[in-house]
Amino acid sequence: MARPVFPYPQQGRLTVLGAGESGFGTAVLAKQLGFDVLVSDNGRVADVYRQPLEEAGIRYEEGSHSVEEILRSDLVVKSPGIPGTVSVVQQLRANGIPVIGEIEFAAQYTDAKLICITGSNGKSTTTMLTWHILSQGGLNVGLAGNIGRSFALQVARAKYDYYVLEISSFMLDDMYHFRADVAVLLNITPDHLDRYDHNLDNYVDSKFRIIRNQRPDDLFIYCADDPVTVEALPRYAPVARQLPFSILREVGTGAYLEGNNLVINIPEQELFIMDINELSLQGKHNIYNNMASGLVAKAQELRNASMKESMGSFKNIPHRLEFVACIAGVNYINDSKATNVNAVWYALESLAPYVVLIMGGVDKGNDYDMLRDLVRTKVRAIVCIGKDTSRIHDALEDDAPIIVNSSSMKDAVEIASHIAQKGDTVLLSPACASFDWFKNFEDRGDQFKEAVMNL
Repeated sequence: MARPVFPYPQQGRLTVLGAGESGFGTAVLAKQLGFDVLVSDNGRVADVYRQPLEEAGIRYEEGSHSVEEILRSDLVVKSPGIPGTVSVVQQLRANGIPVIGEIEFAAQYTDAKLICITGSNGKSTTTMLTWHILSQGGLNVGLAGNIGRSFALQVARAKYDYYVLEISSFMLDDMYHFRADVAVLLNITPDHLDRYDHNLDNYVDSKFRIIRNQRPDDLFIYCADDPVTVEALPRYAPVARQLPFSILREVGTGAYLEGNNLVINIPEQELFIMDINELSLQGKHNIYNNMASGLVAKAQELRNASMKESMGSFKNIPHRLEFVACIAGVNYINDSKATNVNAVWYALESLAPYVVLIMGGVDKGNDYDMLRDLVRTKVRAIVCIGKDTSRIHDALEDDAPIIVNSSSMKDAVEIASHIAQKGDTVLLSPACASFDWFKNFEDRGDQFKEAVMNL
């Protein structure tokens, strides 16, 4: 337990708010540590967690919170999906009971090196790529955070020397004493602003919590081409060693492009050079992702040959620009994880004309203006999904030749297949949350793939 002891109770009553992957893992670890654990979910506990909770002898409740009992807790760990504005959280804080997140809680109980990746776009791909490079390079490394099995569960049941953690802004909001050995900030674009009082500065504050508590011998890797990040840097004054990456200019120490070569230059390490055409992930946004992952790997002193093999063989994660099928000369691509406008921009930027774009869902206050040029030059038609499509129509009807609504994912795919011509791409890239028609973005992507295969 090499981490400093956080100022939280190490025994007593611990309540977990939310019985999803994060909450289940937290409960298992807390029970193992000797806490008296209650898992409380205002909704229904999913079957995949119900039986394991019972087998572990962990009490749980569903459908409502036993507020009086919860207010007797010594420590509360809440799901990142629960806003701090909900009544029970506000009551807990008013009573001086600490409310933290799973990452904050579990970090107290591992001495593994923590590599933490955040950003508005690309963090899942970069997290998976980083884990792939490190594991292929022979390191004993776990994958957790906003992806895979929960961090707390792995701390309880596994023993890794490194963790690569995908960290969302919601997770960062519940982290106070946590420290990242390596912090990666990919980019900052407006996202989830409904959770941040529609104030970009609040969202920027959240993202920069990734460098909170870092020390001079830690690493901060960031995109020198991202204007919001660069403008904000002086306000947060990182104390860690900085490794920027850029495709627009040579940064010296860090990662940059030299012609078609991706160059990673870290003092006292062998210079890394790789032709970008040999990367398994193509497109400008994926050059950035490879730079970030490569910097992490090179800083861990991985060999160049191993890094090149991994960066050339990596397969992207499901629901992120995932190739589904080619039917009648039309490519179908599942980008269901694109839940904000900037992610759709990246997807369109990486594809050749023409695209039939399936988009829509629960709008989070999106500004679609950044898509207008790409829609005008690359998009043959937009097929809208979701209950309310009016904002997409209002924003893009002057730029897209065709905008039509659909009644289901099956309907959307069938409409798109009739509009698309040979050589086109049908792209599911929603720019929105999924909760109106679907359980989550995975369910949305799975329904898209099923509809495609049934054409």
